[in-house]
Amino acid sequence: MTATPVSPSEPELGRARKRKEDARLVTGRTRWTDNMNPPGTVHLAVLRSPVAHARISSIDTSEARRMSGVHAVVTGADIAQRQGSLPCAWPVTEDMKAPEAPSMAVDSVNFAGEAVAMVAARSPAEARDALDAIDVDYEDLDVVLDIESAARDDSPLVHEGLGTNRSATWTFDSVEAGTGGDVEQTLRDAEVRVDRTFRQQRLIPAFMEPRSVLVDPTGEQYTVWSATQVPHILRTMIAMTLGTPEHKIRVIAPDVGGGFGGKLQVTPEEMLTFLMAEQLGRPVKWTETRSETMLSGHHGRDQVQRLSLAARADGTVTGLKVDLLADMGAYLRLVSPGVPILGALMFNSIYKFDAYRFTCTNVFTNKTPTDAYRGAGRPEATFAIERMMDELAAELDMDPMEVRRKNWIGHEEFPFDTVAGLTYDSGNYEAATDRAMEMFGYQQLRDEQVQRRQRGDTVQLGIGISTFTEMCGLAPSRVLGSLSYGAGGWEHSQVRVLPTGKVEVVTGTSPHGQSHVTAWSQIVADRLGVPFEDIEVLHGDTQSSPRGLDTYGSRSLAVGGIAAVQASDRVVEKAGKIAAHMLECSEQDLEFTAGRFAVRGTDKGMGITDVALAAFTAHDLPEGVEPNLDAEASYDPENFSFPHGTHLCAAEVDTETGGVRIRSYVCVDDVGSVVNPLIVEGQVHGGLAQGIAQALYEEAVHDDDGTLTTVTFADYLVPSAMDLPEFRTDRTETEATSNPLGVKGVGEAGTIASTPAVVNAVVDAIRHYGVNDVRMPCSPQRVWRALSEARSSSAAAESDGGLGSGDNDGGLATGGDR
Repeated sequence: MTATPVSPSEPELGRARKRKEDARLVTGRTRWTDNMNPPGTVHLAVLRSPVAHARISSIDTSEARRMSGVHAVVTGADIAQRQGSLPCAWPVTEDMKAPEAPSMAVDSVNFAGEAVAMVAARSPAEARDALDAIDVDYEDLDVVLDIESAARDDSPLVHEGLGTNRSATWTFDSVEAGTGGDVEQTLRDAEVRVDRTFRQQRLIPAFMEPRSVLVDPTGEQYTVWSATQVPHILRTMIAMTLGTPEHKIRVIAPDVGGGFGGKLQVTPEEMLTFLMAEQLGRPVKWTETRSETMLSGHHGRDQVQRLSLAARADGTVTGLKVDLLADMGAYLRLVSPGVPILGALMFNSIYKFDAYRFTCTNVFTNKTPTDAYRGAGRPEATFAIERMMDELAAELDMDPMEVRRKNWIGHEEFPFDTVAGLTYDSGNYEAATDRAMEMFGYQQLRDEQVQRRQRGDTVQLGIGISTFTEMCGLAPSRVLGSLSYGAGGWEHSQVRVLPTGKVEVVTGTSPHGQSHVTAWSQIVADRLGVPFEDIEVLHGDTQSSPRGLDTYGSRSLAVGGIAAVQASDRVVEKAGKIAAHMLECSEQDLEFTAGRFAVRGTDKGMGITDVALAAFTAHDLPEGVEPNLDAEASYDPENFSFPHGTHLCAAEVDTETGGVRIRSYVCVDDVGSVVNPLIVEGQVHGGLAQGIAQALYEEAVHDDDGTLTTVTFADYLVPSAMDLPEFRTDRTETEATSNPLGVKGVGEAGTIASTPAVVNAVVDAIRHYGVNDVRMPCSPQRVWRALSEARSSSAAAESDGGLGSGDNDGGLATGGDR
């Protein structure tokens, strides 16, 4: 049988379909976790430590227990033997130090916001009122907040029993891996060496819907509704942590209002709600306040990055050395230790290095735990290498784009084995860059920049470049195993053609804004030749979709979508056996096109929907064929996918106030084959907003006592549409060779690429004043301070007869506080 999977009208793949999901969402017919209220539901509130590090001397709950509407008050001591330790699924080294991580503190607290007691009451207000009646005495301990200080041997300890604040040190060396030369020798031999230190600030995943969980213990199983990205992983981890049989747990992720990695977690509150429901034998619901989101939900990024780059005098790079300190916060959460390690594979980016060494030390501090945040390790890597390419260009007085062109992988060199040990299967950096520069008017803006500098304008113009790639489709199980990850990376799908010809697609991925329902409908419509409107996509429920590994790492399309392709193809194969039997021909004589089986050279044929009805009636099936048109598939790719692109930013910087305005932003991304261009455009725009936010606005700030001071959106600056420029976007297309659709991934691209483009633009605007870095976020105060310090240094050098120091400490000194 020859299959040509095309829909009856025009092909669905590449078609700009409006999202199936939107009508229900925008009209309010949604199913958020907080909307769920089974009969008899009680409400949970969590008391959190106001101090960052202390022993718990006593907890008096007597008054709270007597208050109206209160069903139960529970402390950490009450559940000490039951709660277990929250899971960490990524032990990056054999000697990794990992403290016990209780859902609720028992003897001590290690960050401000850690749970110390919980109240279940008739209403949320009564539960919160009862929290105020709980009296906790704390014995203060030394607070450790700075990563570099925490990594020292003489630092006070976050967890005394560990004997150190260093959790693990992970190293990749190109000599040991056989992928390149000795980086130390390369640095010694370098004609040009650039050393810089960059700071990745701490960020908060500011999703729209606060976290919420509801546990109903009635019936034959525990039903858990949770605003989570990972329902399948959550079910397994609840079972492993609490000892409840996994088959007695059903997890449902209903509508989820954004995640960005912030809901890729097994949270203390999910365990606590489960334990309270178990104790009371009735449904229990917890929904956080926005301040709780900021305070106790995991944070992202938070690294000190030290880089040394070796190059020849003509700008050809030869070696790269990376030393990271990564802040884990007070505990290791689900994938905390592995997040900075993912960046190890990407610091080389699109460039051809001869030697490479990466070392990361994970460090504990008395701050909220960190974990995955949109991009997870790859934005940090892209930021560092793209900043370094600009620094190299400045050192050599070359155009930053010229330096990049000299060093990137040519389109004719794919597949390409990188110095970090990955194989990039496809790409065309030249095409994306040429298109972006054409749209941007690169040379005209450079000319204007020169003119402004010559005039000494108050407002200076900077041009920022980010030519990037990323590894998407976090999946190959063998690769994840080699990195000591605690799970695989496969994905599962089932496709069912119902007797009436309608189709159900069951997917193990769980969307929270990614448009899986629309995209999967388009994919399956093309494979089966059935109408887009006749396809229903089922997801986010471990009972209806029992197999899956959920949504993160831009893996949904490149892994979950391909599982749907394979399941669809198996449906066609099975239907072909039935059609051949009914048409009295050989399977080899059948052609399948646009949903119809036809016997070659005749007018005999039948549609796949007719086959579905015949399978259902089962009156005349071939021997050994089951009476249904169902098929399923698990897909585990052999390689990641590698989208890439070129992002260009023109920023105007007011040298008197430090104010930054993005004047123009152009990006051309290559995400492989496109299923739906509207979805791609939306993902790119959202990603750009988040990456620009890191560059200019967002930062989680703690005071000297370890108290988070950015606990509302009045303090934590998330940009609105009014704060962002009009984006001009386009695409080039090189298909991935690692999957049958040629898709790559787009969910994190905008975030990964945009941050260095913006910061490079800011620095480029004021570099001629002596500034080579501004610490993120590049707020007006920080930009003004960088300019002020550079001018002071310049004046001091002049007064010393030009003998001032030219050393660079990595730009941290030019940053300052917000």
